Amino acid sequence: MTHPSLTWNFSQVFGDKAGEGVEIAEADIISAVEFNHDGEFLATGDKGGRVVLFERNNTGVGSDAEFRFFTEFQSHEPEFDYLKSLEIEEKINQIKWLPRRNQAHFLITTNDKTIKLWKVNKRAQYSDPAGPVDPSSVTSIRVPALSKQEYRTEARVKRVFANAHAYHINSISINSDDETFISADDLRVNLWNLAVNDQSFNIVDIKPTTMEDLTEVITAARFHPQHCNVFMYSSSKGAIKLCDMRAAALCDNHAKAFEEPQDPASKSFFSEIIASTSDVQFSNNGRYFLSRDYLTIKIWDTHMESRPVQTFSVHDHLRPKLCDLYENDCIFDKFDACWSRDDKQVLAGSYHNLFRVYDLASAKNVCLEASRDNIIGPTHTLQPVSIISGSTQRTSREQIHVEDIDFNLKILHAAWHPQRNILALAATNNLYLYHR
Repeated sequence: MTHPSLTWNFSQVFGDKAGEGVEIAEADIISAVEFNHDGEFLATGDKGGRVVLFERNNTGVGSDAEFRFFTEFQSHEPEFDYLKSLEIEEKINQIKWLPRRNQAHFLITTNDKTIKLWKVNKRAQYSDPAGPVDPSSVTSIRVPALSKQEYRTEARVKRVFANAHAYHINSISINSDDETFISADDLRVNLWNLAVNDQSFNIVDIKPTTMEDLTEVITAARFHPQHCNVFMYSSSKGAIKLCDMRAAALCDNHAKAFEEPQDPASKSFFSEIIASTSDVQFSNNGRYFLSRDYLTIKIWDTHMESRPVQTFSVHDHLRPKLCDLYENDCIFDKFDACWSRDDKQVLAGSYHNLFRVYDLASAKNVCLEASRDNIIGPTHTLQPVSIISGSTQRTSREQIHVEDIDFNLKILHAAWHPQRNILALAATNNLYLYHR
């Protein structure tokens, strides 16, 4: 029997179902998912550079955990860097919402090189009910009487923050002061003011004098949810550095370093690869943070640097298959993770469209599958999935043999509603929504 806090119900799914012989277009693969601050709107970005916004159902008809299409716009286009002879993909790496101040929505999107600030709002369309008039029939001067015909949703780019990163941007984070944000690439973290797009301040630079001495790269960076002077960044070595911008203009000397010592007995060829941190997220209260690497998700206390307070295995059953995963490049996949609204649970994605929800207090977890199959009704309850291996025979549809796992199906990106128990999961070209 699954614990009630780990029980999830199907809400809806967006996107075309991939059938036999139906190829999924690369441009349709979702690469970013983010709720706005009150959870009334949800944004997704894809590899085609498009951003799609959804609005929560407030009509009173149907479930209030359902979302409907709001608008769509092209955020980034493919570019070419002629100096470096390098193609710049239009893929959306991250989306961040700014707190709403009026009827308009503001959000920041980024691809590998360029960050854009977008304004999305509804504008009234006016026209003359009388329509066009034949000039030859005019006998007196008449002032056109315009009337409001309809509202149209428009997305306009307000600012473009470009030419500040020599390497690929992997993350952006809005500050709690709502005036600044940081952007991180492989070797640097830059601080921007939302009102100034032609200059930024470099606050972390780990680039060595000679690139031959390079041993690690930055993988993610996040601002603290309450303290505007505190931020953290993670590295490919599995270390997380906490920095205080009050200490110095350049935060190369971190205030705290969080790193779990590696057991020499378990060291292998893949140790450094799977130790790379792909995502870090502060808890909503700011006391804790999570770090996600390839096989585990770790919960850290900001007051204790020596080791994580909890470590959860996400897909330890794949450890014997690391060699195969290295050959097909899946070992380099970057998985996100997220906190629940009350900081009591965390979510992590896996392969075969599987995802796990962990309860921190009880240390229990449930493995579920995001799938269109076997859905019975609009409020279908998801059944826990178990992974079997070796000679164990499959006896139910909720069992998946480790050899049958499809590595092309993966949940890399997910978001948890900030005020309700609603999950948004990006599974290739599909967006799944679940509620509790």
